[in-house]
Amino acid sequence: MAKGIALAIGLNSVDPKHYSGWSGDLNACEADAADMTDIAKSKGFAVKSLLTKSATRPKVIGEILRAAKSLKSGDIFMLSYSGHGGQLPDINSDEPDAQDETWCLYDGELVDDELYAELGKFKQGVRMLVFSDSCHSGTVVKLAYYHGTTSARSSNIGSSEVRYRYMPPDVALRTYRNNKNFYDKILKNSKLKSSQEAVKASVLLISGCQDNQLSSDGDFNGLFTANLLRVWNNGRYKRGYKSFHRAIVRRMPPDQTPNYYRVGRIDAVFEGQRPFTI
Repeated sequence: MAKGIALAIGLNSVDPKHYSGWSGDLNACEADAADMTDIAKSKGFAVKSLLTKSATRPKVIGEILRAAKSLKSGDIFMLSYSGHGGQLPDINSDEPDAQDETWCLYDGELVDDELYAELGKFKQGVRMLVFSDSCHSGTVVKLAYYHGTTSARSSNIGSSEVRYRYMPPDVALRTYRNNKNFYDKILKNSKLKSSQEAVKASVLLISGCQDNQLSSDGDFNGLFTANLLRVWNNGRYKRGYKSFHRAIVRRMPPDQTPNYYRVGRIDAVFEGQRPFTI
């Protein structure tokens, strides 16, 4: 019988000691993680959640590695992230826009190259489902050559004030320069650059937006997660992942377009399954 493991990550703030005095306060990321946890539990996944101060680089990487060691062909891993998205300079020259996308974990950024390398540790035949409700998340499992459009928005679900899950450029610059030795070891790592063909599992990412767009926070959920929950409709949704993605996109404003992105082995059977099927 197939086995399912899920990791739900949600950060309503980050450690200002690492991020140059910026705490990046958000409202609904922990709520997103709780809702994704509930969905996973309802479908029979064994779930671990990491919230704000617990969502550190070592803990997130450790939980992904634990799942990689445990799962075999036919099993499934669900990974969801809600929090700030960031960007760092692309030093190993594998990004067409010269920037690496990141997840802003509590004690430091997780670079897309690192995440891709961790995904490469899963066995062939494992299905992987990734949700990223964060800015710059369109291909956060590894950058592709898609560039959408972006513009300012003046409204949000449940609120007249838009809060973006976005690390401001001045904060990104200070954070990088104040931690340059730490990040340069990652960004210059030739093994991470050469890992581009390393993923043997079938990875499906449904992101909150495109790489050059911003994702909105909200009063009860992030805008992307709120619409995901509406489409899922407490488990009443019956179609496959492509239709699931399209149904979410139809509910989104034009400046925040969730992406559907695949890496590793393409598995049409996986993509045709009802979402969250073990």
